[in-house]
Amino acid sequence: MNDARSKKNPDNYKWLLLLLLWVAFFLHQGTRQIYNAILPQIQSAFDVDSVKMGLVGTVFTITYGVCAPLSGVASDFLRRKWMVVFGLLIFCAGIFISGWASGIGVMLIFYGLLNGAGQAFYYPAACSLLGQLHEDTRATALAIHQTALYAGIVICSCVSGYFGDIPSIGEFSGWRVPFVLFGGIGIAWAVFLMFAMRDTPPPANSGAAEASVQKASLKDALFVVFRKPSAVMLALGFGMMVYVDCGFKTWMPTFLQDKFGMDGAQAAFNAVIWHYIGAFMGVMAGGRITDKLARTRKTVRFEANIAGLMLGAPFIYMMSETSSAALCFFAMFLFGIFRGVYDSNLFASLFDVVAPRYRASASGLMLCFAFIIGSTAPSVLGWMRDEFGMASGIASLSAFYLAGGLIILFARNIFFMRDREQI
Repeated sequence: MNDARSKKNPDNYKWLLLLLLWVAFFLHQGTRQIYNAILPQIQSAFDVDSVKMGLVGTVFTITYGVCAPLSGVASDFLRRKWMVVFGLLIFCAGIFISGWASGIGVMLIFYGLLNGAGQAFYYPAACSLLGQLHEDTRATALAIHQTALYAGIVICSCVSGYFGDIPSIGEFSGWRVPFVLFGGIGIAWAVFLMFAMRDTPPPANSGAAEASVQKASLKDALFVVFRKPSAVMLALGFGMMVYVDCGFKTWMPTFLQDKFGMDGAQAAFNAVIWHYIGAFMGVMAGGRITDKLARTRKTVRFEANIAGLMLGAPFIYMMSETSSAALCFFAMFLFGIFRGVYDSNLFASLFDVVAPRYRASASGLMLCFAFIIGSTAPSVLGWMRDEFGMASGIASLSAFYLAGGLIILFARNIFFMRDREQI
């Protein structure tokens, strides 16, 4: 019956699915920022150095990267609805349990390993579902989905900063509250999705018979992805972006406390609000504009990625070096606009060069490359904080944005027309 309703009114369901996944992604990504927003309070409670605190983020990111290709391939061959539910449930269970951690070792296991694995199993399946049902509005749907990340990070960060400044609530340390609160809500939403989402069969390749889809193998999926240099270069460029994103999200609240003397709540709020207001504007404009231009300009999604990275780089450097808090916030806003432009076409550009049947596999492999590259950022910036100061670490991130833009520029100029899929 669910499948029959989908066929009768597919447009209504594709927007309902976007809403369901938006809330899931809000909880999925927003809760990642809890640890970063209250890192100084957790560090004080566990009495460890900055490198060990950064190691939690590194373990999380590399676990995500290792699990992402397995998740992507599984999402192309298994039921994607259950991949989404499973990913959200495992991730939010890890967040919930992290609220009871007694030391950095326990945090490494539950926030690092369990959360990293759980998060990997959500995104390729969700991204593939949206790309399939929103073929003509692909960038717009993925851009709207991406705004859940921004909203989640801002709200979870602010709530975490507020509770982080409370020494204790009864016998419960204030910094533990957001882990338990948002983790519990996420577990409940995962259960709701079991009943609210419909099973959507994976798409066949354009022009392929259904029988050939049933014979598809893991070997086929890997071959489809790796024979496209454009896809590999998009993954490398994404790796540069993830390195910046992990370093920025982990250490920016601490940077604001170190440089401008803000308390925990102020730093948690200002570290995200200006950047993600800009990102929201950039992602919505980028998605709408490129969806319109893509009908006549085939390279426009790659060009949006290039512009987002190369134009964002100067503002990363500016926000780290200015002595004015107001100018720092303004630079974060402009950095956010160009980050949003990049985000709006991140996976939409990948789908231009990968056949529909293998989009989840390609997304998983791209996430693997990117998060393994980016996994070192929290630890490297933690070391730089102790050795050179947090400003030097933040400033170094601008070089990675510039490198990512140059890699994708090369892919656009040399390989795109050969790799492009005729959908």
